[in-house]
Amino acid sequence: MARFNDDSWLRAGTWFAESTDKAPTNATIIGVPAHKTSLSPTRADMTPAALREAMYWYGTWSWAHDHDISKITIRDEGDIPDPDFEEGDQRVFAKMAQLRGTQDLLIALGGDNAVTYSVARGLWGDDIATAGLITVDAHHDVRNGISNGSPVRRLVEEGGLDGNRIVQIAISDFANSPIYAQRVKDYGVTVITRAQVRTRTLDSIMDQALSIAGSAGGQIHYDLDVDVCDRTVAPACPAATPGGLSADEIRELTYLATTDPRVTSMDITEIDATIDTDDQRTIRLGALCILEALSGVTSRTH
Repeated sequence: MARFNDDSWLRAGTWFAESTDKAPTNATIIGVPAHKTSLSPTRADMTPAALREAMYWYGTWSWAHDHDISKITIRDEGDIPDPDFEEGDQRVFAKMAQLRGTQDLLIALGGDNAVTYSVARGLWGDDIATAGLITVDAHHDVRNGISNGSPVRRLVEEGGLDGNRIVQIAISDFANSPIYAQRVKDYGVTVITRAQVRTRTLDSIMDQALSIAGSAGGQIHYDLDVDVCDRTVAPACPAATPGGLSADEIRELTYLATTDPRVTSMDITEIDATIDTDDQRTIRLGALCILEALSGVTSRTH
């Protein structure tokens, strides 16, 4: 892509590419290109690179929040190779153990939603006993087995995460089953449906989610599954449906979540860059969510 250079307008992609910061930093970017266990065929493994490239469309200045995110420190750890299946989980665990405690916020670029399990569990380590999880997702993700449909179940049943500290925002109608709905009830998960989002402010929703997920005083992982969006704004998400969240809603939820220092990690998942529209609307939305998260981190010291 040909780019117009302006010395007075720093591109976010340039800032990423030129970053030489070492640990500890305010933020770490890392690709986790999982895709082989996906319930729908996907090339989500191509997405971390596409998200980095999309950063060149944007600057580092947030007018709404009066933040220049280039003022914080950031490093890009590249991609974790072959993060699928149990062997891949071990590679992610090892990398997360290496990065544990070396940044204020780790942003994992998926990849499919299977990475929520390996990233969160690996980064929390033994602190999973006090950790919490917030998902912005159309689906409960409590299926059996190992797939992009099972990370929440795996965190509870295999990792020991307390379901009473899980909040799921914007769960969609006709995107789950009564069996899985009952499963999350049995876990003690707090569910805020898409219908409820329409009648509440995003601030009140995120305040509730942070209070519940952080109730034991531990770290919180924020899982942003972009298929929660309306299909018109996220056509590169195979499971996105009409009537999902707007681009503006997921951007604002992401900012609100990451302003809280208890949120120490997040992921952006379920985008298949190879099936996006010519205008790259899904990839560019994902890139904006990364920037919103970095703005949230900036607000912690602003």
